[in-house]
Amino acid sequence: MNSVRRKRLNRVLEVKEDLPKKQVGIVPDIEDFRYVKTGAKTSVTAKRVPASLNKNSSPGVKEVKCEPSVSFDYSKSEMNSVERKRLNRVLEVKEEHPKEVGAVPDIDDFRYVKTEARTSVSTKRVPASSNKNSSPVRLEKKIRVSSVVKVEVAAPENWEAVLAGIKNIRLSGQAPVDTKGCEKAGSLLPPKERRFAVLISTMMSSQTKDEVTHAAVERLGENGLLDPDAIVRTDEATLANLIKPVGFYQRKAQFIKEASRICLERFGGDIPDTLTDLLALKGVGPKMAHLVMSIAWKNTQGICVDTHVHRISNRLGWVFREGTKQKTTTPEQTRMSLEKWLPKDEWEPINPLLVGFGQTICTPLRPKCGSCGINTICPSAFKEASSPNPKQKKRGLGPT
Repeated sequence: MNSVRRKRLNRVLEVKEDLPKKQVGIVPDIEDFRYVKTGAKTSVTAKRVPASLNKNSSPGVKEVKCEPSVSFDYSKSEMNSVERKRLNRVLEVKEEHPKEVGAVPDIDDFRYVKTEARTSVSTKRVPASSNKNSSPVRLEKKIRVSSVVKVEVAAPENWEAVLAGIKNIRLSGQAPVDTKGCEKAGSLLPPKERRFAVLISTMMSSQTKDEVTHAAVERLGENGLLDPDAIVRTDEATLANLIKPVGFYQRKAQFIKEASRICLERFGGDIPDTLTDLLALKGVGPKMAHLVMSIAWKNTQGICVDTHVHRISNRLGWVFREGTKQKTTTPEQTRMSLEKWLPKDEWEPINPLLVGFGQTICTPLRPKCGSCGINTICPSAFKEASSPNPKQKKRGLGPT
């Protein structure tokens, strides 16, 4: 071995002169190393040589590949903890180059041990027979594991008293939604036909009063068009004239005909039974999909939020935009905010409850706070212009 190769080996091993060789235990003799030159780097290997062939060989040497650091398999050697620590100091295997050492463990070998401030991840040694890619070097690292923490949202103050007050106001059942809402569509039809009637009624209800939607559903029924096959065979112009004056009746006629075709082709004449499939229909949004799931399939997966639920929830201070104390600006924001704290058994009845309350008392313009039973606990009571006194209104319209 010439002096150049000896210097290279000394740089790799970094054997310290102050440690006796007998304490290390398994560091091979210098003569047992051979060099195999590969391109830009030199790999150093040490093989076990029978004693009969090499008297100077060390019985503790095992095959080692060092690129560019040195690692020894001492899993089966008889070493105590002190000797192992000394060997680690001699070898100085650096953790920041696991790729070069060739000791990156498989993802399945990691185990997580959770501590207060951080999570430590360590790798276990896997037998070579079970993992061909395993390395004899043990690596231990500590990394920070970030996880999404679900923040509990506190329910609004007095929400139960407010809800009970609204339920008490709504006992009369005199709101349009109580007699002409989407829930009443096809009430006398068989289950399958009723589900289709609920879907059609819901698609027409957007930006349309319940009375207008209910009348359109009745006209379709009178003409035998509460059936997907019959609607597909009807031209759009006829369909549009039948549902007029529903808001955007021409576009809705197009959406209803396309939805009917999909129901026939994909669902055997029935309607979709999942939110995903319902939302895939043109003209069906989150509010409609949740309403259909609740009414038609009796499977409430979310709160149906229309303009009344959106408006009243903000007036009551029940909903806020994510991470703020500001009012929600869309029905979908309102739905997500409500679902964070409202008990699930209230998800289905909250829609007709607040819709009827909004149609009769908490109207969009000039709410009737004077006759509202919760005006003492409502945070928005009397803060908007109230409806004029009927006598004053009548006097103002009379002759001068």
